[in-house]
Amino acid sequence: MKRIVMVVVLLLAGCVGIPENVKPVEGFVLERYLGTWYEIARLDHPFERGLSRVSAEYGLRDDGGVRVVNRGYAADEKRWKQAEGKAHFVRGPDEGFLKVSFFGPFYGSYIVFGLDEANYRHALVSGPDKSYLWILARTPTLDKAVLDGLVARASAAGFDTGKLIFVSHD
Repeated sequence: MKRIVMVVVLLLAGCVGIPENVKPVEGFVLERYLGTWYEIARLDHPFERGLSRVSAEYGLRDDGGVRVVNRGYAADEKRWKQAEGKAHFVRGPDEGFLKVSFFGPFYGSYIVFGLDEANYRHALVSGPDKSYLWILARTPTLDKAVLDGLVARASAAGFDTGKLIFVSHD
């Protein structure tokens, strides 16, 4: 039993890690990050597979954490899907490194490693490993030059940007 508990603890601890060559932004200001973000591109995962018009809404929780509401349209089912979670800073509120949970006590990394720090208009977000990548923006589309720059930055960090799914917001 002790061995099982230890393995579970190690696995869960690994879920809030930071991938190699990914550095959370410093000087992060949560209040500026709150609000609606549109998913511009992502690496594929079953929990988002087939979804278009994906957005995330971030708001403050009474406990000091962050309320996260992810929403996307499943065209094959002709319905909206939504998941609500919570997030908390891992090391401090001035660093873009949070842990997020949609399933009880299980958390995964949410690492803002690229950010338009002047205006908070677009962001690069990683999960606990390089199979998780999101390009987010305050609007449903991004200027091609900005998007190309974000993709290049993610590629330079070691993400397989050739597998990005560009999200339709039509």
